[in-house]
Amino acid sequence: MNIFRPTGDPSHPAAIVILLLKIWKTRSCAGISGKSQLLFALVFTTRYLGLFTSFISLYNTSMKLIYIACSYATVYLIYMKFKATYDGNHDTFRVEFLVVPVGGVSFLVNHDFSPLEILWTFSIYLESVAILPQLFMISKTGETETITNHYLFFLCLSRALYLVNWIWRFYFEGFFDLIAVVAGGVQTILYCDFFYLHLTKVLKGKKLSLPA
Repeated sequence: MNIFRPTGDPSHPAAIVILLLKIWKTRSCAGISGKSQLLFALVFTTRYLGLFTSFISLYNTSMKLIYIACSYATVYLIYMKFKATYDGNHDTFRVEFLVVPVGGVSFLVNHDFSPLEILWTFSIYLESVAILPQLFMISKTGETETITNHYLFFLCLSRALYLVNWIWRFYFEGFFDLIAVVAGGVQTILYCDFFYLHLTKVLKGKKLSLPA
């Protein structure tokens, strides 16, 4: 039985809920990259446009709506509700260097040259690098809060479980999606350094510091 997809599915929403609770409880979005959250909102918007054209299951639809709602709620809190606490001086990653190339590759490498399929492919590619502004921000500030580390940890856990899920499906179901596997592999690699530091420092009660 493949348990990796069912355990991977709630890991990402758990990360988002942790982030939302952190912002709401502290009334601050300090240390959080608004640009990363905008990218994630774009990811889920372009990926789940199929909500208007097809229905798979109530669970599937509910998860998609949760992803979209939570991502935009996070963006709202950062850029409107608690805008005064947003550290724009350190959130300086040039996201156009991610969005433009990803958009180009999505047109060239996809499963089917149709609008929804291209947008789905775009979301897969973009998600693999959407965390870069957050990691870049941490490298500039030198450290981040433990609760933000937990958010990143659950994102990393989600990617790792999905990667194992793809390996499982390849060996036991003969299913292989090159686009999803490559993008997921890139994303997992980006999280590796954080994952190691999280286990060795944060779990010992220390603040996380990424190398500049």
